[in-house]
Amino acid sequence: MPTHTLPALPPVPRPPWRGLALLAAAVLLVHLALLALAPMAVGPHPSPLANKFITRTIVIAPPAPPPPAPPPEVAAAKPPAPTPPRPRPVARPPAPAPTPESPAAAEAPGPDPTAQPPVENGTASEPAPEAAAPAPAEGAPAAAANNGGGAGQAEAPVPQHIPGSVRLAFAATGQQGMAPMQGVFGNLVWLQDGQQYDAQLSLTFLFRTIRSQHSNGVIGASGIEPARFSDKRRNEVASHFMREQGTVVFSNNAPSVPLLPGAQDRLSVIIQLGALMAGDPARYPPGAAFAIQTVGARDADIWIFKVEQDEKLSLPAGEFGARKLTRNPRQPFDDKVELWLSPELGYLPVRIRQTQSNGDFADLQLRSVEPVRP
Repeated sequence: MPTHTLPALPPVPRPPWRGLALLAAAVLLVHLALLALAPMAVGPHPSPLANKFITRTIVIAPPAPPPPAPPPEVAAAKPPAPTPPRPRPVARPPAPAPTPESPAAAEAPGPDPTAQPPVENGTASEPAPEAAAPAPAEGAPAAAANNGGGAGQAEAPVPQHIPGSVRLAFAATGQQGMAPMQGVFGNLVWLQDGQQYDAQLSLTFLFRTIRSQHSNGVIGASGIEPARFSDKRRNEVASHFMREQGTVVFSNNAPSVPLLPGAQDRLSVIIQLGALMAGDPARYPPGAAFAIQTVGARDADIWIFKVEQDEKLSLPAGEFGARKLTRNPRQPFDDKVELWLSPELGYLPVRIRQTQSNGDFADLQLRSVEPVRP
């Protein structure tokens, strides 16, 4: 079997840096040997402290703070301006005493601001309008002073003349619903003996009373003072004047109301108005007004009667001059009441007209006057 002989490989060349490394290692060994033998060749043994590493701590001082700024210069305070001296008053020589010939003797002293207003005829003059006290509201209790009853003030009683006992007969016309009122007669009977009174107003149709109002009480210093008032149609309802308690009580259990001075009922108010006008007719010219608490059988209210112009009436009883008073409604269901009071009969009513809110009305016109004994 033939034998294959591999060819000889060429020698691998050594890198050049290998000799350098060997050289460097030899040099390093020589230096180490010299360093090891150096202490043995130099004199005595060194101090043990010679080979120690000595360190020092250096403390750095903080920088010095900057010097404080100099304080600002304070402005020099200016001295206050000198106050000019006040001029001294010039002394005047005393004025000579006035003589009768001197004009100063005729001069009157100035008005005294604290002086009271002058009094004329026993009554202080009225203040200016802006200084006057406000008038009481309509319907206030003080308004009842106009009827002569006063309002708790110490005033002289209002002049009045209570009429004597009399019977007034009326012819009645009117409207009730769709049917006119015909054949109805009215009678007002007023009785008084100077201390007590009794009044009754009735409407009759075919000798049958269809409605009646009754008032009784006393006659006092303030005039007519009712004690009881009743109104009867089918049933009777009444109001009672409880003067000791100062209230008005109603028989239909309606809430009681305060009793004001000079209060009247719906019948006695007619006679009381005539008594006031008969007492001093000039006190109540056209445009004047009466404010009176007027009590009905179920309620009470302040009635304001305004005095209107005089009228000339032609009635079944004849011709009469009369002064008209009107009470206009203030509430939605109030009645309008118109009265004609004749000075020829001592201001007794010669015509009475009452209009309801639904338009129904009754108009009573005088047809006869008859004095009666109480």
